[in-house]
Amino acid sequence: MKNFFKIIALAKNYRTSLGLNVFFNMVATVFGLFSFLFFMPFLTALFNSEALKEIQEAGSPEEFDYTFKSLSEHGNYWMSEYLVAHSKFDMLILLCIIILGMILIKNIARYLALFFMAGVRNNIVRDYRNKIYSKILSLPLSYFSDERKGDIISKMTNDVKEIEWSVLRSLEAVYRDPIAIAITVGTLIFMSPNMSLFILLLIPIVVIIGLITRKLRKASANSQSLIGDMMSTTEETLSGIKIIKGFNGEQIKKDKFEQENENYTSQMTKMFRRIDLASPLSEFLGVSVIVSTLLYGGNLVFNGEISGELLITYLGLFYTVIAPSKSLTDAISNAQRGIASMDRINEILDADDEILDPTDPKLIDNLSNSIEFNNLNFKYNEDYVLNNVSFNIPRGKSVALVGQSGSGKSTIANLLPRFYDLNEGEIKIDGLNIKEITLKNLRELMGVVTQEAILFNDTIANNISFGITNASEEKIIEAAKIANAHDFILQLPKGYETNIGDGGGKLSGGQKQRISIARAVLKNPDILVLDEATSALDTESEKLVQEALNNLMKNRTSLIIAHRLSTIQHVDEILVMHEGKIIERGTHIELINLGGTYTKLIEMQSFG
Repeated sequence: MKNFFKIIALAKNYRTSLGLNVFFNMVATVFGLFSFLFFMPFLTALFNSEALKEIQEAGSPEEFDYTFKSLSEHGNYWMSEYLVAHSKFDMLILLCIIILGMILIKNIARYLALFFMAGVRNNIVRDYRNKIYSKILSLPLSYFSDERKGDIISKMTNDVKEIEWSVLRSLEAVYRDPIAIAITVGTLIFMSPNMSLFILLLIPIVVIIGLITRKLRKASANSQSLIGDMMSTTEETLSGIKIIKGFNGEQIKKDKFEQENENYTSQMTKMFRRIDLASPLSEFLGVSVIVSTLLYGGNLVFNGEISGELLITYLGLFYTVIAPSKSLTDAISNAQRGIASMDRINEILDADDEILDPTDPKLIDNLSNSIEFNNLNFKYNEDYVLNNVSFNIPRGKSVALVGQSGSGKSTIANLLPRFYDLNEGEIKIDGLNIKEITLKNLRELMGVVTQEAILFNDTIANNISFGITNASEEKIIEAAKIANAHDFILQLPKGYETNIGDGGGKLSGGQKQRISIARAVLKNPDILVLDEATSALDTESEKLVQEALNNLMKNRTSLIIAHRLSTIQHVDEILVMHEGKIIERGTHIELINLGGTYTKLIEMQSFG
């Protein structure tokens, strides 16, 4: 139950609301209790009014000694006094008004308790969502390489919702039901200590329900994992629908989804059967206790030890203990599902932030001299993908990395902004190790344009100004003009305010790439990282994008990853990579004259 108490601990930020919830629950319980106790004199007046006359004739009872018997005697004497001046019906009306008033106060207090708890529950869920989303943003890229996107989405949606519906509803019971049980049980003991021994018979209910629900947590964890599988399959289907249709793979995907859906349905059926068993079982055991108490109390009435009115009132009050006891056991049972979801969420929240800011960071405002890559060694898993790579990029110069796929080019581009951290070696900016700079400071120096233009479901203006606060319209338009995007933007229905759809789906590949270049232009970075920015484009789009890139690269320090060698003829230095090592370096002309690997790459691309 450690995680359950963790969730209770989340409520500590809302102590005022919780305190008010507890207070109004106590008020509701007390007034509900008194409304029940007033049924006893009501029953006496209704069925045993002759006894009241005898009480009147006997005179005032002895001094009040704080026992239930003394309380009953004084109450009956007060009613006998009232009957002297009023009719029996008048007394019933008075008792009914008192009972109704107490029930009204009880329900007002109950509503106020729920009113304050609603804010607590929803705020805790809000805090959880914020924590998860913030954690997702802080995690390194390596985490997302190992996790399925659909499973992460499932944890953030379905699992958080499960916590809201199961654990947080249980939280309400935890703060309400023990109060009701304690006050009611205390009153029952005050009324009749002998009969109250039967309350101990409730203990087996908790034990039995606990045995039933012990396996529930594992079943729930499995069910949330299975729905994560379905969401992953759905996400893959939506992303790859063109390939699925093009390769007639509809039936394959359909069979896979239906099998996952069947597994999930089967798991949920088993889980709900366990959950549904708890409530009827606890109710049966509770009624069994009531029946046993009725037999025992009835015997006390026959022996003249207690009155029939006390027994009926006692049983009614005792039955009110069953409801919160049952609610509390149900809450613990239901909480198991939410705790299983919390375990899955904690897989994200407890994940290591491998890439951290330094404890004593140094500030760098701009690039003044050079970027140094010294003896880079890096591996994703077991095998190194970079081996002793070293080179420099002087300020204002451009360096291109070329070579076959898997040679380590994009890895270097990912190491510079610390999307990953080096295993060995160091990267320096103006002699300062990038690990001594905060991630925010480091990435403020850089603009990144990737092979796949990553855009958001928003307007063109907001995509261009992403990450830049208070960007003026003039600056956005100027950036679009430099990126050769202004003309096609004006032809769109709403110009710069046109929504481009999910992932920029309403734009062509070349248009999307020019928008991403405009985004980099507006940022005006000292360091530019171009990761195969033109490799996925047609010839006409490539020409427009390349012109935009040339405009962007003017007077900037650039690291370029290129497959199309026609785009890097004029860079200051070209590094040819193979299996994680630099095997050739020089300008375009120098490498052509060398007649090595670079020349072969040129010939394979039929470049004259």
